[in-house]
Amino acid sequence: MPETSVVLFMYRLRRHGPQVLLAHPGGPVWKNRDDGVWSAPKCDVEPGDDLLAAGQLHFEEELGIRAVGNFVELKPIKKSGRLTHGWAFCGDCDPTTIKSRLLSMEWPPGSGKQEEFPEADRAVFFDLEVAERKINPAQAELFKELVPLIRGPSKS
Repeated sequence: MPETSVVLFMYRLRRHGPQVLLAHPGGPVWKNRDDGVWSAPKCDVEPGDDLLAAGQLHFEEELGIRAVGNFVELKPIKKSGRLTHGWAFCGDCDPTTIKSRLLSMEWPPGSGKQEEFPEADRAVFFDLEVAERKINPAQAELFKELVPLIRGPSKS
């Protein structure tokens, strides 16, 4: 059975156009990296899990923000044996107030010392054109499905 994951995209509508909330991974490995590393909160799920509920729980764990609203399911994608389900929902928050859970990793590598770092060190609402550049390539296909959904068919 393929590994399965869930991604939740929060978006908001502004006068100048829609924006998508993306999070930057925390920790020293990602500190000086930008384009291509931001992502919507994603989690792995086990067979039988309620996919949307698992995604909502992880969204809150990763950002400290509850994922509520009308969820629109995106077409699942399959890459390298991994099946990823996605949902989009309209919401708003102050991304400067995120409170991410901590993850433990060996740092520096080979030191045997465990350090804790936030799963996400910051989050930003990006305009779609900027988000397309910032997003992790693993989520790009889901993001491309999201864009016409929130932009509307007349501006594709």
